[in-house]
Amino acid sequence: MAFNYDEYLRTDKMPTLWCWGCGDGVILKSVIRAIEKIGWNMDDVCVVSGIGCSGRFSSYINCNTVHTTHGRTLAYATGIKLANPTKKVIVVGGDGDGLAIGGNHTIHASRRNIDLNYIIINNFIYGLTNSQTSPTTPQGMWTVTMSRGNIDPTFDACKLVEAAGASFIARETMLDPKKLERVLVKGFEHKGFSFIEVFSNCHVNLGRKNKMATAMANLEWIDSISMAKAKFEKLEPEEQKGIFPTGILKHDTEAAEYCDSYEKVKEAHKNKTMVQL
Repeated sequence: MAFNYDEYLRTDKMPTLWCWGCGDGVILKSVIRAIEKIGWNMDDVCVVSGIGCSGRFSSYINCNTVHTTHGRTLAYATGIKLANPTKKVIVVGGDGDGLAIGGNHTIHASRRNIDLNYIIINNFIYGLTNSQTSPTTPQGMWTVTMSRGNIDPTFDACKLVEAAGASFIARETMLDPKKLERVLVKGFEHKGFSFIEVFSNCHVNLGRKNKMATAMANLEWIDSISMAKAKFEKLEPEEQKGIFPTGILKHDTEAAEYCDSYEKVKEAHKNKTMVQL
């Protein structure tokens, strides 16, 4: 039987406003199929999105949704989760939204290990606002804010959240939706902060000025900079430069989850004692 996408989408909002060939639609499809595979009731799911192309997720998916201010998705989502600890909260942001203006929230959500599922769609540029440099824009690439080539060092989001304490970390690309779906299922099932970075194309704003004028050219470049973790680990350190491993990079099931810890705070206040960690 064909998959019933109408059950999971706000069909009155279709077609989407994403550019032709944009990877965001592929990622949305994988998210929906992962939710269906786990068996979550959409009434128990809340999707929180920020500002940027990825912000439209909260318009298209048919569940509880919150469209927040730029860089503040995790701040809103933290409040939603603490108030509703049994509900499933998925946060969607971009590399600008989550690593620049919202970078501090990403660090502290990772540190707290709160049970949120954070999907960062990394298209290596501020796509919606017309091509400004983001923390992941490769050095040498054209942007409107660095028209002679970006001089900023690139930013590895997965290494950042690992250092901050995230208990589930994965990276995939939108080139293989089935593989992405499997990783999303693992992340959604994990209790704790799940960070899933997805490399996606922006051939309209990143590609056209950087010799990747078509979606396929942009996708071929993404394929050239990503590699399965097992294969990546066999490379010499010099060969690993400029390549990003994909797959599940960390899965810690022992770390204390923040909502559980917060319940201990409430109990301590009730009993007028100190928190028992």
